[in-house]
Amino acid sequence: MSDPVIQIRGLRKMYGPHTALDGVDLDIGTGGIGILGPNGSGKSTLFKCILGLIRITEGGGTVLGKDIVTMGPQIRSSIGYMAEYDSLDPGLTAVDHVRYAGELLGMRPDQATQRAHEVLQYVGLEDQRYRTIDSFSTGMRQATKLACAIVHDPQILFCDEPTNGLDSSARQFMLDTLRRTISDGGGTVIMTSHVMEDIQGVCERVVMLSGGKIVLEGRIDELARQITREIEISVWGGATKLEEWLLTRGHRVRRMGRIMRVEMNGDETISAILLGASETNAQVRVLKEYEPDLEDIFLLIMQRLGKEAKGASAIIGGRE
Repeated sequence: MSDPVIQIRGLRKMYGPHTALDGVDLDIGTGGIGILGPNGSGKSTLFKCILGLIRITEGGGTVLGKDIVTMGPQIRSSIGYMAEYDSLDPGLTAVDHVRYAGELLGMRPDQATQRAHEVLQYVGLEDQRYRTIDSFSTGMRQATKLACAIVHDPQILFCDEPTNGLDSSARQFMLDTLRRTISDGGGTVIMTSHVMEDIQGVCERVVMLSGGKIVLEGRIDELARQITREIEISVWGGATKLEEWLLTRGHRVRRMGRIMRVEMNGDETISAILLGASETNAQVRVLKEYEPDLEDIFLLIMQRLGKEAKGASAIIGGRE
């Protein structure tokens, strides 16, 4: 990891008797990093502490060399924040809204105006910049929020559910823009999303919180290699019989309708699947080694912690 732009040491936050963060140590460098965790894990509290919005019980840290305990306003003027909630004035045009955001961050009016035009082009709204926000689609509103967050060219960009409510084309454009922000600017994007595919598409690293503690941290590709290899098969007839056949012979099976993933235990696993298909008359259409993704990593960690999570919707829900 590159030199950290955010350093947190021994961070502890209490709300009365409740411990929201319990001794968090965290280094965040440049690039994309996803913050994961179920409801009540401490994600929102961690952000508020990093941005100097709430008083810390114990510990501390720095953001871009600025102390999170004593320099909250300076930190907030140095970062960009794209909120999940609707934070736009519907009566303003896009260019006026982005210009105003720049002026609030201390830019001169002429600087803010020039940058507003530049970043609106960057996020794909050059032709719509003189339209009012109330005439914008959800995708255009999200793009405007991103433009407001990057108007001052911040080194760190916080994005809270940036693809929320977007159709497939707008979602892809948003993800491409965030990736370009990292690759072109060499900055840091800290992103939360309930869609694991979006996190994996933008971020190289993830941090997972549970119960106010960091339970997972690292590069996504390295974490995926720690998961037990599986063989994925697509079964179009006799899936239940094949599953029972494999289970009675000691194979571990994860089933999702017609798709089954069988824990790989050497070359004999494939032979066992083929033998089982033959004996049960199951129609196996596809057989391949499965490449684990971020959701698999999350579910595995939750299982190890003894907590139930049925899918991506359980990963990031509402705020703590």
